[in-house]
Amino acid sequence: MGNNDLIRFVEDQFVDKKEIPEFNAGDTITVSYKIKEGNKERIQSFRGTVLQIAGKGVNKTFTIRKVSSGIGVERIIPLTSPSIESIAVNKRGSVRRARIFYLRGRTGKAARIKERRV
Repeated sequence: MGNNDLIRFVEDQFVDKKEIPEFNAGDTITVSYKIKEGNKERIQSFRGTVLQIAGKGVNKTFTIRKVSSGIGVERIIPLTSPSIESIAVNKRGSVRRARIFYLRGRTGKAARIKERRV
C-alpha cells in the first residue's frame, strides 16, 4: 500500500458521503448551503451555471457563475463541504468542453447555453 493509498483511505473514512446528483459543466444547478451569522444559522441558495469541475475525491470542487443585478458572481464550492445542504439540477446544458470560461466574456443572448435533452 503506497503513501497516496493511505491518504485516500483516511480521507474516505472521515468524509461523510452525501447524496449529490450527477452534473457537468453547462448545467444550471441550485446549491443550498448553511450560513452562520453570529449564533443564528440559515440556508441560502445560489443558482447558476457550472463553469468547471476540478479535482478528485475529497478535493473535488466546482465553480458556479450567476449574474446578479448586472454583475457576474462566481463561487468555488468544495463538493465535500459540510455546509452544503443540497444540490438540485435545474437544467442540463449542452456544451462541448469541460471548462466553459468563455461564458465570462458574454452577456445577454450570447451567454445562453443550449439545453440537453435527457
